[in-house]
This record gives sequence, structure tokens and C-alpha cells, in this order.
Amino acid sequence: MDVIETRNLTKYYGNILGIEDLNFSVKRGEIFGFLGPNGAGKTTTIRTLLGLLSPTSGEAYIFGKNIKDSIVEIRSLVGYIPGELALYEHLTGRQFLNYFSSLRNTDLPLLDKLLEIFEIPLDRKIKGYSKGMKQKMGIVQAFMDDPEIVILDEPTSGLDPLLQQKFYEFILSERKNGRTIFFSSHILSEVDKICDRVAIIRDGKLVALEDVDSLKSKLGKFIRLKIKEPPSTFKGPENMKIVDGWIEFQTSDNVDKWIKEISKYTVLDLEINEFSLEDIFIRYYEGKNNYGR
Repeated sequence: MDVIETRNLTKYYGNILGIEDLNFSVKRGEIFGFLGPNGAGKTTTIRTLLGLLSPTSGEAYIFGKNIKDSIVEIRSLVGYIPGELALYEHLTGRQFLNYFSSLRNTDLPLLDKLLEIFEIPLDRKIKGYSKGMKQKMGIVQAFMDDPEIVILDEPTSGLDPLLQQKFYEFILSERKNGRTIFFSSHILSEVDKICDRVAIIRDGKLVALEDVDSLKSKLGKFIRLKIKEPPSTFKGPENMKIVDGWIEFQTSDNVDKWIKEISKYTVLDLEINEFSLEDIFIRYYEGKNNYGR
């Protein structure tokens, strides 16, 4: 079941483009990566989905409900970490969580688990928290009442590497429990690590939408080798280059084909590497390829 769906979703700020004609869907129980640099339209998309901005045109649905008609009901089912986190700093952490609990008027089944993972000094005022501590508070408030969907806008900002790893482990465990995560980020490595599918947004428009492995496979593999024979004698593909004595080329063919070709030579060194999501992202933003759409 699709729990989020957009149909030609568009938002302009006057004459300035925010997002245009976005069409994507998010399946129940997946971690959906929404990838793009700062200013690409990620936060505009999220704020429009949550009813914080009114779309210029197009439609968006969460659990089949139109955001224009049912946003109050929708928000009761959605947890959210904003990209620019603002907390009530005159409150203690405990007072802050109690306040949000009263607004939700519900139990907090995940609170103890979250506080065990993300240790927070609840009896200190939030104004005395570090940036990382405030980010942990944002994570706790987003998940504590067991929402069906959690929308995360740059959620690891301010977290040290150890806390980031704990956060990734928590997110993956929540996916196993059937929770749907909309994960917006410009950090390529974390999207590559935890997301099932990824949408890439560029200048307000969707340029790719696929599962991560399929997207990476489109670039194939990158092969580097050194041979005893003159490099120019190697019969490689058209994109082959010779750099400092290394033969380099990209292939989307069956690697076995090239292993057989390489075996005809005296191999001094050989590297076969997969392309990362970062490679794909850079190619989209340099305009070298137009995969997936």
C-alpha cells in the first residue's frame, strides 16, 4: 500500500520555483530516501506534505487522504523532525516531552526505549543543551507516540558519529516493525546505507526514482588494471582511459566478459569497484546522465 503519494505536486513562491510536478509514492514499511543538496526543494516538499505550505497546484495524499482536506487527521499519524529544529528552550526536557504528550493526548509506548538509546538529561533546561542533545530531543519527540509515518528532514544534523550509528540501527529496527520512514538528506552515505528506494531532486524537479541497488547498477562497475604489456594493446571499451600506466574503464556488461579479456594479458594489479550513490548523485548534478526518468 502507498502511504504517501504526490501527483504533479508544485509549489512556487511568487515567481520563484520551489518544486514542480513531483510524482512519487512511498510504500508502507519502507525507508524512502529523498536526496538532494541544500536548496533543491527537499524541505519545500516536506512542508507541503505536512500542510505547512499550500501547494500552488497538484495533489498529495497520506494514507489516501488529501492533504488539503484532512491535514489535521493526517498530522495525528505522522512524526516529524524539521530541518531547522526549534525547541521551547525555557522548558526542561521533561516539561517539553510532557507538553507534546498532552497535545497528542495519547500514550508514549516508545518513550522509554528512546531515552535508553538517546540519553537526555530531562531535568535540565533545553537552553543548556548542546546542538547534538537538542537533535536527540527532536528524534525522541518525533517517535515517542508510535506514529505510523515519520518524516525526517536532515535528522542526523549535530549528532556525533557514534550517535549517528545508533540512530541508523534504531531506524532499521523500526522498519522491521513496519514503520514507514521518509528520510530527507544531503548526506549520500547515510541514504546509501539505510534506504530501500531513493528519489533524487534537482532544482525542484524529480530526476530519479528507483530502489538503491537498481540505481547503482545502472553505472555498472569501474575497472582499473595494470598489465606487463603496453597498456595501449589492451582491447577495452570506448570509454577506456590510460592514466599513469593504469587502464581504466566503466562497464555495465557482465564482468566475466572482461575478466576473460584481462586474462589474455600479464596482470600486475587489478581493481574492480562498484559505483556508489555518491557517484550517481554527482553525475545527475553534473548533467552527464539522465537515468531513471
